[in-house]
Amino acid sequence: MASRREFLGMAGASFLSVPLIGCASSVPMRHSSIAGSAARPAPMPAPAAAGMAHASEQLAPSGSAGAMAPPPDIFDAQALDLEFWLRPRTIEVIRPASKERAKLLYWKDGEIIDSAYQDLCHLMRDVNGGNETRNIDPKLFETLWGTQAFVQRYGIDAPLEILSGYRTPASNQKLREAGVPAARQSLHMVGRAADIRIANLNAEVLGGLVKSFRQGGVGFYYRAGPKGGWIHADTGLQRTWKG
Repeated sequence: MASRREFLGMAGASFLSVPLIGCASSVPMRHSSIAGSAARPAPMPAPAAAGMAHASEQLAPSGSAGAMAPPPDIFDAQALDLEFWLRPRTIEVIRPASKERAKLLYWKDGEIIDSAYQDLCHLMRDVNGGNETRNIDPKLFETLWGTQAFVQRYGIDAPLEILSGYRTPASNQKLREAGVPAARQSLHMVGRAADIRIANLNAEVLGGLVKSFRQGGVGFYYRAGPKGGWIHADTGLQRTWKG
């Protein structure tokens, strides 16, 4: 199995530590020509950029059926260079619960595109709680986009599945009462968390990659079955757990 140096062609200081939010931290949004949906939240500017430290965390692929097994030290966001963060950001997502799918260019030339941001917020709505929507933390979208764009470099070109996005407090409580893993003060309720999955990528590898962005909490949820488990990603305190 190729090492990181052999696979990525590392040569000393070829990778730069850059903010995840990159050049989108304090610039106004602009409108896009992408068609929108009804019931969208008001525009929300991107938050201040957060620094990223040099570090690498080795992953241990779980080896679930049908899952890919990349070299354990490849899926690490710290190996990204400045060019990666400056390019236009298009994210492709699918919402299994509502059978919606979208591919949206939401960031370009240092600006969040307002209409695309609102479309993404709509897709992240509480589909089990009256389709209520709210502003989603742009920092969360950066983590989701970065995750998808990173694995696309290695031939994994699949939409990001959003299993859960925003939740109303009532919807979150119903999940708790039904025995579904849901924190009492879940960040889903404030638009700062998502439960995600990428086809043919096991939860261990996906979670390790999300964790390497160092932008918040990461929960590993392992489940048997053809689709395996999922990963909880949020923009809260940096922490890791398994459920």
